[in-house]
Amino acid sequence: MSPIPTRPLTRNIARGRAPLTIGEYERAEGYVAVRDTLGNLDPAAVVQMVADSGLGGCGGGGFPTGRKWQLMPGVAQRPGPRYLVVNADEMEPGTFKDRLLLEGDPHQMIEGIILSAYAVQANAAYIFVRGEYVTAIERLNVAIAEAEAAGLLGQNILGSGYDLSIQVHGGAGRYICGEETALLNSLEGRRAIPRSKPPFPQVNGLWGHPTIVNNVETICNVPHIVRYGAAWYRDLGVNGAVGTKIYGVSGKVNRPGAFELPMGTTMRTMIEDCAGGMKPGYHLRAVLPGGASTAFLLEDQMDVPMTFADMAKRGTRLGTGTAIVLDDRTCPVGFIANLQQFFARESCGWCAPCRDGLPWVERTLKSIEAGKGVESDLDVLLEMTENLGPGRTFCALAPGAMASLQSGLAYFADDFKQHIDTKACPWT
Repeated sequence: MSPIPTRPLTRNIARGRAPLTIGEYERAEGYVAVRDTLGNLDPAAVVQMVADSGLGGCGGGGFPTGRKWQLMPGVAQRPGPRYLVVNADEMEPGTFKDRLLLEGDPHQMIEGIILSAYAVQANAAYIFVRGEYVTAIERLNVAIAEAEAAGLLGQNILGSGYDLSIQVHGGAGRYICGEETALLNSLEGRRAIPRSKPPFPQVNGLWGHPTIVNNVETICNVPHIVRYGAAWYRDLGVNGAVGTKIYGVSGKVNRPGAFELPMGTTMRTMIEDCAGGMKPGYHLRAVLPGGASTAFLLEDQMDVPMTFADMAKRGTRLGTGTAIVLDDRTCPVGFIANLQQFFARESCGWCAPCRDGLPWVERTLKSIEAGKGVESDLDVLLEMTENLGPGRTFCALAPGAMASLQSGLAYFADDFKQHIDTKACPWT
């Protein structure tokens, strides 16, 4: 038996190396958890193991995975089809962690799906992949074919009596499909708009049947939790957190990329030790800690542990854990305007505040950046952060967009005012 891993998610991934074939994956002790579990361990025991591990959803929300699975009605209570859907529609600006897993170790993804689907007693699974992830889609399909040929997918897997099929679905390229109910609508061939909740997908999901929707990174943790146990997983974290996390860093740093680290690692460690610090001539000014839908942290907050709870205490969110660095040579107004342009274009248009409010925000910011802003524009922007905030829209797209704007108006007030007073952008 190989040494117990401390970086389980990326142990088979190496820069410049093709993903492992099924033979190589099995020689690296892949699918051991599947062989030990199917037909030998009660599905409810797998659910409890995941719950005991403390694994949280890695798509941005952090909701306890085991708890989500426990909310799915039992087979006796709701007989009929049950589904597992993997959310691989990774379109959050600045986020690229799932791509690493999908392209680098697709069999880990397949093994996670088998165990997760077995736990919730689903016999069909779908991987909803961002359409632009062409390489990921190709490698997933190859891995599925290899698993089917090896008897790890299909009918009566390994003689256990359990059946499972997996299909890869390439999305049409809409950010809103990252929202789980909009994803389900798209998968059904309908317009990708969010559904009203409740009912939640666990009860009434794909085609009206109980459905679990989990993120790629979440599912990839499952084989290791089942193999090595909940206590092992909990001990991997630091600063009171559990497990590991694939964090990312982009911006004017020396080594941008994704890094598997103990959950609870500080932002300073990520940027200075893993990403090699700022490039010569650049200084860190602020960071969006978890993608474009999170509020800024300033330089003096870099020693905060990167956990859901610690981020919330500081008025932001961990999100996807992929940090976007704002340096001192980049205009914060232009930076925020660029993000708002993305969100305005990606609104599904289902509710008026998001459909009409985000383009208004975008136009106002671009006017300020172009030197045409007036003092009252700042009041308008502040009002919009309230009108498009939590509880004012049908889903979380617009409130997420407002996170960078609201914190930016507070932290970079002098920059906004300078644009308006001088009728120009100081960075041009």
